[in-house]
Amino acid sequence: MMDGFERSLLDSLSAKKEKGLLRTLHPIDWKQEKSVFSSNNYLGLARDERLKKAAIQAIETYGTGSGGARLTTGNFLLHERLEASLASFKQKESAIVFSSGYLANLGVISALMGPGDVIFSDELNHASIIDGCRLSKARIVVYRHADMDDLRNKIRSAQETKKFIVTDGVFSMDGDIAPLPDIVEVAQTHGAWVMVDDAHATGVLGETGAGTAEYFGVSDRIQLLMGTLSKSVGAEGGYVAASRTVVDYLRNHARSFIFQTSLSPGVVASALEGIRIIREESERRRRLLKNARLLRDGLTKLGFTLVEGITPIVAVMIGEAEKAVRFSARLEEEGVFAPAIRPPTVPQGSSRIRVTLMATHTQSEIDQVLTCFEKVGKAMRII
Repeated sequence: MMDGFERSLLDSLSAKKEKGLLRTLHPIDWKQEKSVFSSNNYLGLARDERLKKAAIQAIETYGTGSGGARLTTGNFLLHERLEASLASFKQKESAIVFSSGYLANLGVISALMGPGDVIFSDELNHASIIDGCRLSKARIVVYRHADMDDLRNKIRSAQETKKFIVTDGVFSMDGDIAPLPDIVEVAQTHGAWVMVDDAHATGVLGETGAGTAEYFGVSDRIQLLMGTLSKSVGAEGGYVAASRTVVDYLRNHARSFIFQTSLSPGVVASALEGIRIIREESERRRRLLKNARLLRDGLTKLGFTLVEGITPIVAVMIGEAEKAVRFSARLEEEGVFAPAIRPPTVPQGSSRIRVTLMATHTQSEIDQVLTCFEKVGKAMRII
């Protein structure tokens, strides 16, 4: 018998379904022949034999789980080696690893900022940044996406002593890059700190793959470089690289670090190997960006509307949520898996197919995707 509480939940789900916004899980069967163009595994390292081997060796040595939080029984030498590797990679004094990127943003922002402080957040920042800002209880000022005039006007009127600017490095749904040189100029003018979420830029941008700060040459002017180990690195987890003082403070104040079971040994070992490969095999990054350029050029020539950029996140604009869902379903029927992105992840009327490239995609696979997009786009009168 359904009570009023459960009925309200069912009504909410029904309303989402009518609007084309109901989310369901979609298992990927690796035995089926299907081209996956929606993975954040940008460099293909999640299936690299060297990462698998590193994980297996760590499991055989340490077991499958860490057995506790870092501050109790869950701190292995592997964790400290990973943090040292990340600090070196990001050109910072120190680093701290969290069990996910989401937990990193929640823990870092809420630990550093609080009532009486002010945070300036790009309107297209990831949900984990938004939630971290809310959890901090600081005053939150949202500035228009990558609009430096809007940021300057808003920070100029702030009376708070502690000012904090937080932005994605590469925006996860649009694939464009934050204007970091301008952001750090604003920050220095107004005495603010800057935090960059480089989840989608690490391994992708910069001379060594260190991300947007390296790409723009402003690493030394940004106080906190956050990222994940679950995308280009090919493992899982999150981290922040910063000064030794900041990291020591976070170890003592970030609740999502203090009270969270640490990453398992196999995951840590695979992340270490992934970072090593990123730093030593720059050809993967060049191949990835070349693939992104080929797909972007091809889709543009076909007549699709894209968010401009150079990154492997290619946002193909469709418009209404229901139409984007149908487009995605038609693509899958043609053998291409690229899901529709709908509100509330993106604003109303801006639903899109979010295509992501990998370094391991071949020219023939890219050609196949272009053929499928052309077929579905013409059938649905989008091009």
